[in-house]
Amino acid sequence: MRRRWIAGAIGMLAVALAACAPGGGASEQGGAAQGDKAGGDKVTLSLWSWRVEDVKAYEKILAKFEESHPKIHVEFKPFQATEYNNILATGLSGTAGPDVAQLRAYGGLQPLVEAGQLAPLDGKVEALSGFDAKLLEGAKGHKDGKIYGVPFAYQTLQVLYNKKLFGDNGVQTPATWDDMIATARKLKAAGITPFAVAAGPDATWTLPIVHEIFGNARYGSTKFRDALLTGEKKFTDPDFTASIKMIKDLEPYFPKDVVAVKIPDVQALFATGKAAMYPTGSFDLAPVLAANPSLEIGAFQVPPPPGSPVTTPVTPGGADGSFGVNAKSAHQAEALELVKWMATPEFGQLYASELKQLSAVPGVTPSDPLLAEMAKNYAANGAPYTLLVDFRYGQPNGDAVFRDEVQKMLVGQTDPKAVAESVQKGVGQWFKPGN
Repeated sequence: MRRRWIAGAIGMLAVALAACAPGGGASEQGGAAQGDKAGGDKVTLSLWSWRVEDVKAYEKILAKFEESHPKIHVEFKPFQATEYNNILATGLSGTAGPDVAQLRAYGGLQPLVEAGQLAPLDGKVEALSGFDAKLLEGAKGHKDGKIYGVPFAYQTLQVLYNKKLFGDNGVQTPATWDDMIATARKLKAAGITPFAVAAGPDATWTLPIVHEIFGNARYGSTKFRDALLTGEKKFTDPDFTASIKMIKDLEPYFPKDVVAVKIPDVQALFATGKAAMYPTGSFDLAPVLAANPSLEIGAFQVPPPPGSPVTTPVTPGGADGSFGVNAKSAHQAEALELVKWMATPEFGQLYASELKQLSAVPGVTPSDPLLAEMAKNYAANGAPYTLLVDFRYGQPNGDAVFRDEVQKMLVGQTDPKAVAESVQKGVGQWFKPGN
């Protein structure tokens, strides 16, 4: 799901609460401390999310919950993703927050945990014992190790491609890095943008994703990440610097003036057939198909570039987020019932089908063939999205430093070596190897 991994750290100026619920009876101030009822003894739970585009899907999903829990009504309240962190922090700090909230993963979760704003779920949601341990890491307190949310999805990173454009131009999914570059050259010569990439003011969060897709194997993937954590290597390592250089080398195949290109622009380029390949997360499959349902989309793992320590393709990815209970909710029992249900196969299957996402619930198989292929690739060749999984737990977080410096590199204000040095300097202010 787009934006959810990469949203800025809490601390930006809070904005006014916007976007009312799609229907229902609670006020716009939320339901945590109102004790409101929706007719007789029916309790209304307020569920906050950063997914304004998912209103209709959640209406269907939550209707199923209400069928088996007739005394609970759930009001889905979405906010703009770029504003959500501040809105949620403000809501949870007082009495006007949600009963249940969609939570960021990894470092994005920690400010809420450290402020004591979430109820631990250990021992309360039995189904969590069957979840993938790697996905649960994204829902845990970094210091206390407690679980604060039920993971709802995981995301994989790869290149989506337009099958018709590939066929019309006589190119195939690349088996080698050189094949991919040759394909990009041919498409560009035909007047087609090879890679739909955005690096505009609203899109810098996508740059670490683009780097992971093209550069994970080049910097050494899981082995390099493990060496970072133990202190054996740093971000200034030549392999990591080389992986950054690849983004600059690929720039000729990005849209013109890429630093001015916005996310809607690249989605439109790909959806309308003006761009052939889209390096992005599995979260973008549904929005692209919504824009053009007739689009025939495939996906491929990027072949390792020359000089890579890893010689086989990898699919980077990680936990998306989770649903947790507000520690101040006046409806603790009912809120717990909702997150318990979110750990069931019924919710997982609904989530995967209605939202075209990879559910975190064990045993849920995507019905969409392309999503199933992405899940298979991740299961066989999965690698951690390093900056997301491990380097967002302090300030400045590594992901934020990286994206800003790469944008500067794309406009010629810095170089790959300086980008790597800036990331190391930034995370070095708080990251201690071995902790």
